[in-house]
Amino acid sequence: MVHQTMATSTTSASSASSKISPMKLTLLRLVTTALIVGTLAACSSTPPPSPSRPAVLSPALPPGAVSIPGDNGPLPPAMAQPKSRWIPVRWAELPGFANDALHEAWNAWIKSCERPAPQFVQLCGEVRQLSIATPEEQRAWMVARLQPYRVESAEGNPEGLLTAYYEPLIDAARHPGNGYTVPVYRLPAGHGARKPWYTRQQIDTLPEAQAALQGRAIAWLRDPVESMVLHIQGSGRLRVAEPDGSVTLVRVAYAGTNDQPYQSVGRWLLDQGATRDATWPGIRAWLAQNPQRTNELLWANPRYVFFREETLDGMEAGFGPKGAQGVALTPGRSIAVDRQSIPYGTPVWLASSGPQVQLSRLVLAQDTGSAILGAVRADYFTGWGQEAGDIAGRLKQGLRLWVLWPR
Repeated sequence: MVHQTMATSTTSASSASSKISPMKLTLLRLVTTALIVGTLAACSSTPPPSPSRPAVLSPALPPGAVSIPGDNGPLPPAMAQPKSRWIPVRWAELPGFANDALHEAWNAWIKSCERPAPQFVQLCGEVRQLSIATPEEQRAWMVARLQPYRVESAEGNPEGLLTAYYEPLIDAARHPGNGYTVPVYRLPAGHGARKPWYTRQQIDTLPEAQAALQGRAIAWLRDPVESMVLHIQGSGRLRVAEPDGSVTLVRVAYAGTNDQPYQSVGRWLLDQGATRDATWPGIRAWLAQNPQRTNELLWANPRYVFFREETLDGMEAGFGPKGAQGVALTPGRSIAVDRQSIPYGTPVWLASSGPQVQLSRLVLAQDTGSAILGAVRADYFTGWGQEAGDIAGRLKQGLRLWVLWPR
């Protein structure tokens, strides 16, 4: 998924654990206990450690931290990634580890196990079994089986940036008319024959571009700004008015682009000196005062996104679109990352404190985005609809990350 988000109190997705065969809780506790008292040696491979770094001795715990039972062995060496370095730490360094509602994250983890990274294949059976465990059992298993590493830049900076994204929920019509004038297009015929394809302005104005898109509209929207939001987020939900008067809820998912460079319309406004608020609420406020400049704003971003239509019913409606890992995103528990810093499918502890949200929780690295670049960088998937969009439109605050890697 290509994009650019959900308050911490938003409703969690439907439980993916309903797909897992139940087991007796007594047996589960025995399995968990055996894991804890057994060897902590890894049953899965790990990335090669940085040859210049010796094994790390146990550091002092952060002020106010409480030691976690079972976390008292020697720490492994640091590890190097193409865009980050991972520093081994005690579980006590992770803010809020003892308090997170881990069962919410387990849904996302089970989704990642549909397409696991090689290092997590052997753990996925245990992850599925633990979907019906207590939070205490889940926490104990994590301590026994995973090692936390603080993610830092190559220069040793552990601070980064958190933003958010979401699925817009937009009214649409299957055919144009009655105010529905803005198309949501499938890939044009012969799309790959011309690279880059026409710019956004050319698509809106050139007869040859419009001819190539004839009959390719999935649906029609009322508002060109809603269309731009949909393009930037990379996916959305449409309530489509059908010709027979019925309404169908569908997802439009990312299918490709015109291969033109992405330009931020918020940055364009800032560069014009037109506003000091480049968030979506600020952009909408500027457009309300300058409606005659709508096309000028939209055409400042030459990139155009094409979509494919997907059904949206049953359990699918409780999860987001598929991310770059190839699994459905879970509201509040999936993040987009720079894959050269954190591999897809990795469980990550995320901590961020700011005016929009206070977060200390387990999330899964399941997606990426063209603007999600750097060692400590994440885009937080908030879900769909108005509340998710309000948070996503404004969230921009500090971030710390810890990857949780097999021992």
